[in-house]
Amino acid sequence: MQRLNSLLSQPELSALNAYNERHQVAQKIWEAIAPSHLAQYSHASEIKKQQLTVYASNNAVAAKIKLVTPSLLINLENRGCEVTSIQVKVQVKSAPRIRPKELKCLSPVAAKQIQTLGEQLAGTPLGDILNRMIKNSR
Repeated sequence: MQRLNSLLSQPELSALNAYNERHQVAQKIWEAIAPSHLAQYSHASEIKKQQLTVYASNNAVAAKIKLVTPSLLINLENRGCEVTSIQVKVQVKSAPRIRPKELKCLSPVAAKQIQTLGEQLAGTPLGDILNRMIKNSR
C-alpha cells in the first residue's frame, strides 16, 4: 500500500489525483441527493464554477433529471453546497450489457404430458412442433 501511495504522490499524477478526488466528492453528493432510480443510471462528474455536471445513461433519464432539477438544487443548498445549476449530459455506453439467456427446462411430468399430446396429434403441425420440442428438451 505504501508503494501505491508513493506512486500517487508523484508530481506527474497529482493533477489526476486531484481530479479523481473532486469526482468522488461530486459522486457522493449526487448519490445523496438524487432519487435512487435516477442515481443508478447516472453519475456526477465534478462541481466546477458552481455547476454540477451529471452524465445520464440515456435520454429518458436525462429528461427526468432535468424535470427534478429545482428540487435537487434545493437539496444541494440545504446540504451547504454552493451549486447554482446542474448540467445534464447524455453519455451512452458503447456496448449494452448482454443478458445471458435463461435456459428453461421442462419438468419430467410436463415433458411426459407434452409427449403424450404430441403422439395423439401426430401428423398435424401442432403435433410435429410438440414432438420437436420434446426431442430438443432432452
